[in-house]
Amino acid sequence: MGEAYADGRASPRRLIAPRTFHYCYRYAVGRIRQVGRPTREQAAQRHEELLDCALKVFLENGFERSTIDGIAASAGMAKRTIYGLYPDKAALFEASVQRAVDRWLVPIETLRAAETDDLEETLLAIGRIRLAGITSPAGVALQRILNAEGNRFPRLFRLVYEQGTMPALTFIAEVLARHAEAGVIEIDDPDVVGGAFLSMVVGGPATGALWGVTWNPDELDARMRTGVRLFLDGVRPR
Repeated sequence: MGEAYADGRASPRRLIAPRTFHYCYRYAVGRIRQVGRPTREQAAQRHEELLDCALKVFLENGFERSTIDGIAASAGMAKRTIYGLYPDKAALFEASVQRAVDRWLVPIETLRAAETDDLEETLLAIGRIRLAGITSPAGVALQRILNAEGNRFPRLFRLVYEQGTMPALTFIAEVLARHAEAGVIEIDDPDVVGGAFLSMVVGGPATGALWGVTWNPDELDARMRTGVRLFLDGVRPR
């Protein structure tokens, strides 16, 4: 495949990092080998592959420099097919981020299943679950693209907060309120205190992961335990 057209314009291939191009191109090979009209399941799979490829292109090039031509080339999909699904690049971008959010989200049932009668162990479990999600490759990629394009697409910040952060904060507040009623801790506003807890135990490592810091699992767990104990020392009855 050439790197430029005859008139000197860069081809879509040239605007995509080789790793992303080859990651997505393998899907194109499978598509070319298909015979006949795709089944509903195959069409759904191709749609998901398109969104994955689009997200990778947006991450590497940014929204402004990414093009439908480039995304179509990387996904091995015709432009008319993409435009049949999304009216413009912005709609495709939002859909690709929504898919990333859906894959990153931790179901609230997972947090509820971590609750025990021991508040310290419950908070440790919640912190570990949240931290694992935020520092995962999907979580870091989501943070980076939101930081880069959030001003252009403020709705996406609200999306992540409403679907990811808010349910977790609500559950943590419920846990703290139950233990406050039992006299284990003393707090005035469970919602505010729950937010402070999450910032204390997750904020630092999450920011480090965004900057490329890699954490030793034992060190990360030790930091988590220290954070939980410091938090509990601040809310236990005097």
